[in-house]
Amino acid sequence: MADSVLKVNIEEPRYDQSSYAGRAKHFFITTNPLNLFVSGQALDEAKDIVEKYRKGESIQGLTEDKLWRAKQLYDSAFHPDTKEKMFLIGRMSAQVPMNMTITGCMMTFYKTTPAVVFWQWFNQTFNAIVNYTNRSGDTPVSPQQLGVSYVLATGGAVTTALTLNNAVKKLPALVGRFVPFAAVASANCINIPCMRSRELMEGIPVFDENGNRVGESTRAASSAISQVVVSRIIMAMPGMMIPPFIMNYLDKKPFLRRMPWLNAPIQVSIIGVFLAFATPLCCALFPQKSSMSVARLESGVREKIEALPNPPTVVYFNKGL
Repeated sequence: MADSVLKVNIEEPRYDQSSYAGRAKHFFITTNPLNLFVSGQALDEAKDIVEKYRKGESIQGLTEDKLWRAKQLYDSAFHPDTKEKMFLIGRMSAQVPMNMTITGCMMTFYKTTPAVVFWQWFNQTFNAIVNYTNRSGDTPVSPQQLGVSYVLATGGAVTTALTLNNAVKKLPALVGRFVPFAAVASANCINIPCMRSRELMEGIPVFDENGNRVGESTRAASSAISQVVVSRIIMAMPGMMIPPFIMNYLDKKPFLRRMPWLNAPIQVSIIGVFLAFATPLCCALFPQKSSMSVARLESGVREKIEALPNPPTVVYFNKGL
């Protein structure tokens, strides 16, 4: 297809986002770890194609497939609101390799206090980077706010893990394997709202159906953050709830008793398989472009919108990831 006749709406993903299957296809592409190996130059070229196409400029040799490939690379590496290139390990394409390594180590080295403290700290440091990188809105976050949020989230995760480890000492060994998941789930409830607390206080941008910014809403921020917390907890479940049963079974096998050093790589590999599917499937639980009735917005924002010519009845916002 020649560039002169291309009529593609790249403001929306290629696949229908009103259906779960369409969102899943989109996130299988966006979270593909191979995107991490795309060079900075190729990413900049993809951004250039997207921006030129948006401006209606002619692009030599552009086909629909080439356009969508550029848009998909753009979505995987550039923030939807700030348009800035995201930090490498904060991108969703880094979720599977990073989480499989961190989760595997958390679930392998869970018996000693130093190991619990280190891996919970390491995990929350990574989560803080991801949560900041994939925040909603374009308002900068101060270093002080980042520091407070990071300390609260890391402290919460470490405290939860140590408390639960102490509580399950007299219970069967299998129970202890679930402590990392409990710590991760509780930390997500702290980390994500903390890292995005500015959104809860000042609101996130909301738009009409034509993409015009019509205000900032704290209720939209609450909805967005709640959806992200739920999807992150469910995302962690398969990789942290099923492997303990598998590893508990394998621990009784002679080969693992002879070669205990295989414990970590086996566990990391098993978790990687689960995360390769759980990450995109759970990102797809809620639409990236979420919506909310104007009637549900806080009164000040609602009144501002209702005063507009032809006011919308529904607003849209980026929920973040």
